Amino acid sequence: MGNSLDIEGRPPDTRVVVAMSGGVDSSVTAALLKAEGYDVVGVTLQLYDHGAATHRKGACCAGRDIHDARAVAERIGIPHYVLDYEARFKAAVIDRFAESYAAGETPVPCVECNRSIKFMDLLGTARELGASVLATGHYVVNRRLPDGSHALYRAHDPDRDQSYFLFATTQAQLDMLRFPLGALPKAKVRELARDFGLAIADKQDSQDICFVPTGRYTDIIGRLRPDAIEPGDIVDLGGRVLGRHQGVVHFTVGQRKGLGIASGSPLYVVRLDAARRRVVVGPREALRMDRIVLRDVNWIGDGALDRAVGPGLEIFVRVRSTRAPQPAWLRAADDGYEVELVAGEEGVSPGQACVFYDAPTGQARVLGGGFIKSASAKNAVHGTFAPQPLVEAMRG
Repeated sequence: MGNSLDIEGRPPDTRVVVAMSGGVDSSVTAALLKAEGYDVVGVTLQLYDHGAATHRKGACCAGRDIHDARAVAERIGIPHYVLDYEARFKAAVIDRFAESYAAGETPVPCVECNRSIKFMDLLGTARELGASVLATGHYVVNRRLPDGSHALYRAHDPDRDQSYFLFATTQAQLDMLRFPLGALPKAKVRELARDFGLAIADKQDSQDICFVPTGRYTDIIGRLRPDAIEPGDIVDLGGRVLGRHQGVVHFTVGQRKGLGIASGSPLYVVRLDAARRRVVVGPREALRMDRIVLRDVNWIGDGALDRAVGPGLEIFVRVRSTRAPQPAWLRAADDGYEVELVAGEEGVSPGQACVFYDAPTGQARVLGGGFIKSASAKNAVHGTFAPQPLVEAMRG
């Protein structure tokens, strides 16, 4: 008979490694599992040079946060280890972050951190420690299916759902990962922290880009990729020069403010041409995209990806973490996979994730996703795209 973590064995005989960042969520995760009687081991990763971030609110995995994680572990009575993953984190996350921005993309470093560091390197460490489970404080649900496999679902609290950042999780990883907070609202988690007597109960949540101590990501990019800070032209959709900029890394698709040019009507960043150091701007309608080409697609839906997609699979996708899932078609393409958005979407940016769901609302199942390689429009002033007849036929 399975325990509360849905694995065989009594809690005292089940070792669980908890990834403790020093924040409220991971601390409560450890406290909850310890209270249930599990053999809990806390592990905190030092991920980057924490000197500049030691006293900054909103950081994680560095400085004060390591101290807080250690204090929580002592409070609840579990062993705690700090592992130096700084070199791995720089290579897998920080360097890729800088390269992506230099290429004119808008990366999502949290996805890469989860994929390469927490759910690959740390998962291996948990196995070496004899753990049956690696638990984290993410707001997402891991549910066992009738065939014994596991599936990922959105959190009960849609305002806290973090499934967008976990689309790259594999089926093998899901078998060992658990997310005890997936059914809880944040207010309840803070209440539990107070009940457990944890000093971090009211601690501020970490920010998305945790390794940027000044809050200015261009400082890091300028140091690692100085070529990305070189000036260039701001041009309209026809290529006419409207002004100058101090580096493409200062812009993202959909941006309106801070362009530094005068215009009789609002202009938005439509795309970034890093090779020619050009920022292309246009009217808002030029932001709407219909077709997205993906790279590094991960599938955790039923069966094999090619068989599931077939001639075309109706899904719902999120192209930004703050966007609601939109209806779309997923199909195979010559160079991998692509998505056609039924109603289009504004501000689709290369480098962001396109995450697949089986429903638009509620506790939808995460089917996987990929990184956005490029986007185009069917009917726009800057290009055309003719959908395949099959897709049109499916639409009726």
